[in-house]
Amino acid sequence: MDRGDDPSGEGEPARRARISYAYWMQTAADYALDLIFPPSCVGCGRVGQSWCGRCQRATESLEPIFHLAHGAALTAAAATAPHEGRLREAVQALKYENVRTLALFMAERMARCLRQLEWTYDMVLPVPISSARLRERRYNQAGLIAAALAQEVGVAVQPNFIWRTRETRSQVGLTAEERQQNVADAFAAHPDLLRQHSILLIDDVYTTGATLQACAEALRAVSAQEVFALTVTAAHHQ
Repeated sequence: MDRGDDPSGEGEPARRARISYAYWMQTAADYALDLIFPPSCVGCGRVGQSWCGRCQRATESLEPIFHLAHGAALTAAAATAPHEGRLREAVQALKYENVRTLALFMAERMARCLRQLEWTYDMVLPVPISSARLRERRYNQAGLIAAALAQEVGVAVQPNFIWRTRETRSQVGLTAEERQQNVADAFAAHPDLLRQHSILLIDDVYTTGATLQACAEALRAVSAQEVFALTVTAAHHQ
């Protein structure tokens, strides 16, 4: 990454470490607030917890999507369910409403999905968000899911092995072609630590697959052996 673009001279690893510390401090503060103002379920609105047992049971029967369309750099791509209903509300709440406890629920869904797939991988990588969005949100939702999933499946998560090389527009509202152009060459991966590894890429939503494909291309460029992609939901699928 070009540190010449960083006027503070702090560098990307130090910046992300500082943001990570702020995230954990905010998490403690959120927990204290939950004791005073109990959360409501993001799926149905019931007071008491962010994700209730009723919504959990309602989403357990949702069928995975095992064969998402993907480009040549991806070995395979799948999602745990369509992007709709209560699960869509949960994804939106994790991404935009700071309900970070939902990452564990989503990781458990992914772990169940992976047990049905014949994928062999030895490293879990979350799709990175831009530094600007990381500063704004204080966390990467894909990173939270990937960390929880790595615990579930017993494989190391390496969030710093792939990063964005430039800021990109939000993909929301863009056509498939615009999405592809928006993220083209927007990622880079560690040139030494990924060679001959099989990677499991994690993100929250599959829409056109453009971001996952761009990440996979960056991983293949540093000789990753195989790249699989798994998301919580898929907005468009075939």
